[in-house]
Amino acid sequence: MAQDPIVLIIRTLGEMYAFIVVMRFLLQMSHADYYNPISQAIARLTNVPVVAISRAVPRVGKLDLAALLYAIFVKLVVLLLLVLVTGMAMPNILHIVLLAAVGVVDAILTIYFWAVLASVIISWVAPGSYHPGPQLIQQITEPVFNLARKVIPPIGGLDLSPILIFIVIQIIQSQLGRLLY
Repeated sequence: MAQDPIVLIIRTLGEMYAFIVVMRFLLQMSHADYYNPISQAIARLTNVPVVAISRAVPRVGKLDLAALLYAIFVKLVVLLLLVLVTGMAMPNILHIVLLAAVGVVDAILTIYFWAVLASVIISWVAPGSYHPGPQLIQQITEPVFNLARKVIPPIGGLDLSPILIFIVIQIIQSQLGRLLY
């Protein structure tokens, strides 16, 4: 069965933009370098709606929830558009909101999975790289590595924290599917 091109376009563009908004949230959360060119591009693509939301939604400590709420909103709009285009019966709105929120959490976990993997590879291949991409990846993953190192400290120069992070991500992602059912 061939996939409808409109559905493919909506899903692809919606998921790409949701990824960018989630990245903004993660960059803010990890206090990554704002002047990195990649950070600047992400900020420009998401600035207008996130700033508007941040006026209404207060910060929680150091956490700016505006980008997170906007990511959930983007996922929600994508899901609603897909429901409308495919002609499916409109499900319960709370169910769609829950699906959008779980989708954002899953996106965050997936980004961290690949970022941790990339960070490990970068530490082998190009440690201390000055390229904006590896710098940003390491800035995003370093707070997570620090948390994991509190549980499993490096043993004789061997850092096992990525293994713990991968296990935790897999456990959480396996439970997200159960949450929906």
